Amino acid sequence: MRYSYNYKRKTVELYRQGLWPDTPDGLNTENFRKMIRSWVRIEESCGLDALRHKSQNKEWTPEERYTLVARVLAGDSIKNVAYSVGINTSQLYQWVQKYKIYGYNGLIPKQKGRTPKDTNMKKVGTRKPPKPNESEYEELIRLRAENAYMKAEIEVIKKEIALREEKEAARLKAKKQRLSKNSENKDSN
Repeated sequence: MRYSYNYKRKTVELYRQGLWPDTPDGLNTENFRKMIRSWVRIEESCGLDALRHKSQNKEWTPEERYTLVARVLAGDSIKNVAYSVGINTSQLYQWVQKYKIYGYNGLIPKQKGRTPKDTNMKKVGTRKPPKPNESEYEELIRLRAENAYMKAEIEVIKKEIALREEKEAARLKAKKQRLSKNSENKDSN
């Protein structure tokens, strides 16, 4: 059942006042209340317009999907991540499952429908995006992390060298002062 934006707003307001609206005919009360709670969470995280019906579904790029999946794999709950961006929890769950099975390539949208019998009859304007190699993508991530680690290591080494040079300069200065005191003592004798 599709609910209007005004109906959703009224039910959310009633929920905030501690009241439950009447359950529509043919719906389970418990499921309807879960839906109202999800509307409240979506509105809290994404604003009022998140409850409006979209005229067109958003196309998620593989990189955007990967960031959401990475948040889930890092420990955030699927519900929290899905509500924060305003998508259905089952959609995010599917992306996580595809990532676990196929890796990054599972997040790339595939053409739907049956393949045509005659390959010459393909539409002119449709082109599939090039599929990144999974091992290359994982290697890129690994190399970036390694690069950041090496930069940090270099900074630590530079600081150690600076400290050694400071200590050496202080030692030489102290030695020079001692020698000058000794030479003054000999001259006075």
